[in-house]
Amino acid sequence: MRFTHVKFGCFLACVILSLTWYNSYNGHGEGEPPHHPEIVHLYERLLAVETRGELVSRELTSVLVNLRNLTRLRINNTSSNIPGLLKRNLSLFSSRLPNTYLYLPHLRDNPDGLIPHVVVGQGRTGVSLVLGIPTVKRQKQSYLVSTLNSLLFDLSPSERNDTVIIVFVAETDIEQVNSVGALIKKNFPKDVHSGLLEVVSPSHDFYPNFSRLRETFGDSKERVRWRTKQNLDYSFLMLYAQAKGTYYVQLEDDIVAKPGYSQAMKTYVRSLASDDWMFLEFSQLGFIGKMFRTRDLPMIAEFFLMFHRDKPIDWLLDHILWVKACNPEKDVNDCNKQKGLLKLRYKPSLFQHVGLHSSLPGKLQKLKDKDFGKAPLFTAHSNPPAELSSSLEHYQQHTLERAYRGEDFFWGLAPVAGDFIRFNFPEPYRFRSGNLETNGDRFYNTTVEVLPSDVSVCVLGLTKGPHEYRSFVDGLAEGEIHTHIQPISAMRLLVHSNSDVWVLLSEVSCVSVCLCVWVCLCDSVYLK
Repeated sequence: MRFTHVKFGCFLACVILSLTWYNSYNGHGEGEPPHHPEIVHLYERLLAVETRGELVSRELTSVLVNLRNLTRLRINNTSSNIPGLLKRNLSLFSSRLPNTYLYLPHLRDNPDGLIPHVVVGQGRTGVSLVLGIPTVKRQKQSYLVSTLNSLLFDLSPSERNDTVIIVFVAETDIEQVNSVGALIKKNFPKDVHSGLLEVVSPSHDFYPNFSRLRETFGDSKERVRWRTKQNLDYSFLMLYAQAKGTYYVQLEDDIVAKPGYSQAMKTYVRSLASDDWMFLEFSQLGFIGKMFRTRDLPMIAEFFLMFHRDKPIDWLLDHILWVKACNPEKDVNDCNKQKGLLKLRYKPSLFQHVGLHSSLPGKLQKLKDKDFGKAPLFTAHSNPPAELSSSLEHYQQHTLERAYRGEDFFWGLAPVAGDFIRFNFPEPYRFRSGNLETNGDRFYNTTVEVLPSDVSVCVLGLTKGPHEYRSFVDGLAEGEIHTHIQPISAMRLLVHSNSDVWVLLSEVSCVSVCLCVWVCLCDSVYLK
């Protein structure tokens, strides 16, 4: 409209100048009509056009003002329910990618399509590590909870405070989006409350019409649509994460992480002699485990958006390297050498792909990272002699005795109310359930009880029998064994309700005379 307004003004100016020139040429004064009848008629028509032009100009100005006010009102109404710390992310694309409308022209008519929908989040920023996990509804099996459990499994308190994990639900079905948000709130309430976990989704208007995509590289129409949407999903997630921290790591929703991955990545970045790299690889598969500086994300996302219809995301990432590093006058070997300076590989891999069913319907994804190796399934310790007993039946050779001796993990059949594991020893221990491969086989609704050697000792009003000292809350039971009830003669884990899954005890460790930490992550559902 602005250009139409300008062009019409230029037309009016030319008309006025033409009339002035004609009057001067024929010797007439201002307002004095020419003598020829046809000229008089033309003169009157031009005056009418000038009058009409002024009216149209005023109407156009009014329309532009109303459009601006309407756009502001829509944005304000949409974002009114989002916390203040998150409002700066509302202009997600328009503020960080000025060319957004060139790559996604449908957004010109849908300004709300640029506004992220924050389902869960405390607006945490200023962290070192931002982990991005896109997820979609899968036909067969969801791996999201297991993936998050793996990422959170051994994060220290300081690492939890210095990390943000963003789950991007790449769906426009609000019921599906809210379902994922509720699932994460249920399984990780403390991490949601602290701001460690966020759940975000795009607006319904964000995605373009996928029916007009050109089929390339022999891919089916469905596969072209899948990879095109995936490119848009990654771009959206990157731009949302850009303002939250220093480094961004791209992950998937069906991976497992090695213990200590967070510290390993930070140590590796600090050890690099040069700061010229563009991204670091902590897995050799696809787009998993790729680390970027957040300041580079706008450039990378813009490249993805520019060619989002043309190629898969990992090919586009390689093309960025080619543009930045390769000399067209030199051969492919030199090109690969130069790209290798911008893409650095960490070994062994820190992330492994475990999902079998791809997000592309009907596709089986069997790729494995050979550099990941075998993750330890239990932690062995040298324990003092103890008397062991349990009402749980073990599976195959995974006995409680072997776990205590540090030879294996204990794997028991589904516990029922009243089942127990008992250790008779003089010092407190650590108990950890689940491991990286069977992370869902854990204790839940279970308490840790201690039995003082002197049963006459009064413990919170109890004078006989064991004392229920700690309950598992959100998968964790910890505390000190106070000196006034020591020495203790026994401890036991007592199950209070039936379980739908098996239970796996992966660590039994003596901590100290007065301190015992029991870890039992017990809110997840594991499908065998």
